[in-house]
Amino acid sequence: MQTLLTYRGRSVTAEDIESIRALIAAHPTASRWELSKRLCEAWNWVQPNGAPRDMVCRGLMLALHRAGRIELPPVRRRPHNPLAQRERPAAVAVDATRIAAKLSEMRPLELRQVRRMPGEERLFNSLVERYHYLGYTQPVGEHLKYLAYGQGRVLAALAFSSASRAVGCRDRFIGWPVEVRRRNLRLLAYNSRLLILPWVEIPHLASHLLGRMARTLSPDWQQLYGHPVHFLETFVDPTRFRGTCYRAANWIFLGTTTGRGASKSHIPNRPVKEVLGLPLDRRFRELLAA
Repeated sequence: MQTLLTYRGRSVTAEDIESIRALIAAHPTASRWELSKRLCEAWNWVQPNGAPRDMVCRGLMLALHRAGRIELPPVRRRPHNPLAQRERPAAVAVDATRIAAKLSEMRPLELRQVRRMPGEERLFNSLVERYHYLGYTQPVGEHLKYLAYGQGRVLAALAFSSASRAVGCRDRFIGWPVEVRRRNLRLLAYNSRLLILPWVEIPHLASHLLGRMARTLSPDWQQLYGHPVHFLETFVDPTRFRGTCYRAANWIFLGTTTGRGASKSHIPNRPVKEVLGLPLDRRFRELLAA
């Protein structure tokens, strides 16, 4: 049957739209929220951890409503959106005394996953907001946050989140078709932040931590989200950085971005970045195509 719309990787046919109309007609007093819950259940539309894809489903129904293909009931309430109205992270006091040492002198280093650990996650957010040039942005979707400690002192912060939907050079390197990418994109992770705190002077610390992450990230992701990751990506602004620590940790230069982001326009609207990637398994192409 002909696909009329593709939304977040799901193809929607005329038969699907008729089933949504029938669902709305069968529950004339239901709210938009209740209808999306019922549609997730009817389609068995769930996340990898088994939770309903409720927000995505609501977005699909709204897109169909705006296109005139279905008629949703009027909005009954506008819930508070913590992502749109989020306050900046509050400052957390930390010892900023200069640390100048060899990597061997600071071992053993502890790399601690702090996602959903309230006290340490607040510390992570505060450090990134204050000391990373991009500041702190709350990740959307699956993500993990790490703090690195040495001799009881916090040294660095790293964050990994959901990968970009489409990156030409990355997708060519992996060699997957569009439909496979949409289905398996969750098996990639994006290194969105890497921060060595400004008072820390430890040669090779960044590449050492990246090497550690290559071994620990997938098991941690499996534990929290119910599936592994097989490939990492990051973007380096060549006007600011050379990406030396990534290359020293065996990350591979894949190419450059187009400078258009997710825009469908062919006019660049942002800086061109270098794309670096790291396979976490020798069979990564086979695993990502499964």
